[in-house]
Amino acid sequence: MVPHIVIIGGGFGGLSAARALRHADVRVTLIDRRNHHVFQPLLYQVATATLSPGDIAAPIRWILRHIRNVRVLLANATRIDTAARRIELSDGGSLDYDWLIVATGSKHAYFGHDDWEPNAPGLKTLEDAIGIRRRILIAFERAEREEDARRQRDLLTFVIVGGGPTGVELAGTLAEIARQTLRDEFRTIDTTRARILLVEAGPTILQTFPENLRDAARASLVRLGIEVREGVAVTAVDSLGVMIGSERVDTGTVLWAAGVAASSLVKTLGVPLDRAGRVVVEPDLSIPGHPEVFVVGDAAAFTQGRKLLPGVAQTAMQGARHAAKNILRRLRGEPTTPFVYRDLGSMAIVGRRAAISDLGWIRVSGAMAWLAWLFLHIFMLVGFRNRVVVLFGWAMAYLTFQRGARLITGDTKTTRF
Repeated sequence: MVPHIVIIGGGFGGLSAARALRHADVRVTLIDRRNHHVFQPLLYQVATATLSPGDIAAPIRWILRHIRNVRVLLANATRIDTAARRIELSDGGSLDYDWLIVATGSKHAYFGHDDWEPNAPGLKTLEDAIGIRRRILIAFERAEREEDARRQRDLLTFVIVGGGPTGVELAGTLAEIARQTLRDEFRTIDTTRARILLVEAGPTILQTFPENLRDAARASLVRLGIEVREGVAVTAVDSLGVMIGSERVDTGTVLWAAGVAASSLVKTLGVPLDRAGRVVVEPDLSIPGHPEVFVVGDAAAFTQGRKLLPGVAQTAMQGARHAAKNILRRLRGEPTTPFVYRDLGSMAIVGRRAAISDLGWIRVSGAMAWLAWLFLHIFMLVGFRNRVVVLFGWAMAYLTFQRGARLITGDTKTTRF
């Protein structure tokens, strides 16, 4: 009987695992609760109206259409029964497996304050990005017709919690929208006077980058008029503002980029988890007591050289390919091999012609890093159409300072004002 391998998750890890199994004599089923793969590094550009959702997403079936041994199912996995080797689905169905790769990614983490989420949305899905775009644009619209000067000032105050790459990129792009894109479109308000705060609880923003690159990014943020607060935590969030340490900041928009936790599905595996809910995996990425189950990407806690691997696309892709190869090794009766992560470097874009890049062998900032970031992300996008559309959108935004996706959609009644 042909072995059945199930992959849960259609993100970077899940797709990489499916591709690694394309020539193997196995049956592969990939399940995801959405029918599309999202290029998450560019989600913030949807949230800030630079790109449309379709520019950074593609149907999973289309991506895997040429891999004949892979079946794609739209399904939401709710529980993994490792004893029975069965996955339970939200619609009451189930799916049996011989081998399993869990690549379910991560979700927002509010450090025990889940009640903050309605007032401080995070950025993980297309729905999140569209919701954040709506909040940002409506803040300017409401400020335009607000007669009370204090309330108007609050509406034009934006607080971004978390100084990692996502927070820095959100802050930089939001500043460019306020200072350039919108500055001639309103009559009552001066959008260039919008106040943007980037708050990082740790000692510095972009903690995984070398100090000289952190300094360059911080200088670029300050030039954009962004207030960078480091070494101070957000201690409260409500419908009208936040507490930054002991300081109260009234604001119309709070965006969360501070923490992530593994998907809750991995709790059903019944194995040890770390504080962020990630599975503490074996050296070969399998889970303790069940060598037929592998966990990769953001859902796995893997330490290499006393350093926990970062939750980035390359970690998920390399881990998924290694898990797939280890399954094939076991099917041939060979022992598995330990996973060794190859760090390909990190990048973060701050604003127009401003970015930082740490590739290990070279560290650069400014325009050169910005160009490297652009070409790398174009190269990694799925599908020829996506690459062309995104490149055209970026070119127009660069030449005209305009964002082509500034549409307010969805139910604005549920948006906080």
